[in-house]
Amino acid sequence: MHFYKDKKRHVITTQTEHKCVLDSCRHLQQEGFEVTYLPVGSDGLIDLDRLRKEIRPDTGLISVMAVNNEIGVVQPVEEIGQICKEFNVPFHTDAAQALGKIKVDVEKWNVSLMSLSGHKIYGPKGVGALYMRRRPRIRVEPQMNGGGQERGIRSGTVPTPLVVGMGAACELAMKEMEYDEKRIKGLQERLLNGIREKIDGVVVNGSMDRRYVGNLNLSFAYVEGESLLMGLKEVAVSSGSACTSASLEPSYVLRALGVDEDMAHTSIRFGIGRFTTEEEIDRAVELTVKQVEKLREMSPLYEMVKEGIDIKQIQWAQH
Repeated sequence: MHFYKDKKRHVITTQTEHKCVLDSCRHLQQEGFEVTYLPVGSDGLIDLDRLRKEIRPDTGLISVMAVNNEIGVVQPVEEIGQICKEFNVPFHTDAAQALGKIKVDVEKWNVSLMSLSGHKIYGPKGVGALYMRRRPRIRVEPQMNGGGQERGIRSGTVPTPLVVGMGAACELAMKEMEYDEKRIKGLQERLLNGIREKIDGVVVNGSMDRRYVGNLNLSFAYVEGESLLMGLKEVAVSSGSACTSASLEPSYVLRALGVDEDMAHTSIRFGIGRFTTEEEIDRAVELTVKQVEKLREMSPLYEMVKEGIDIKQIQWAQH
């Protein structure tokens, strides 16, 4: 946006982007650029007609993530790429969560810019990559000036070990991707069915058909997410994403889906990966069920619901 700032003053992104993209957009707004944050449906996907309507002559960038980090939904990247091509607007996608998990094709998606991250594909931390299209050429302002490394876009000595590590991780991901997906799909079903067989009031957040199988974001009615986390010490799960889990606000991603605040507070994100075993899944099911049952037993709301009281109709008195 800085490079094209004389002609282009408008950015379009989504309300459910990763925090780093949203914060960059806020930064641009402070500099006087205009940003449109597209809403998403209850399945977490954007409305393509709405995207078309929001494009202006001064739109300089459309940024939509491929796979959402919190709920795992896969946006219709190819269709978005088509729209960007039609209106001749550069398209950036944050594909950190897509790389090595779903097929990434810069030609098919028609992306001008794509950001990737090493540690999301079992590579080293501290290294990422930015794909930049050569034709039609996309220009950017250097992130830092100096020695002019990386074609003058990001000066500073290139950390060869990290770069090699990320390259090797990509090579492995390419080989393992199909096998990983099959295996992880089985584990995801085992986890979801295991939990649903034993407890009710379990809701999957985000589209069921357009999602990456390694992400399962569940809401458990009448249970406080943070208390559930406390009881799941053995299981590496989170409420919200790692980048925002320090705040007790319910997840902005779930709020954008229109999830009720009380249900948003009960959500837990399970991540299943290349090294997750069946035993770990079974243990996670056992602990989750046990903890949810324990917390519901202590919950007066759950008692009322079982007695058939509609708790949404209760007028709570202020003391």
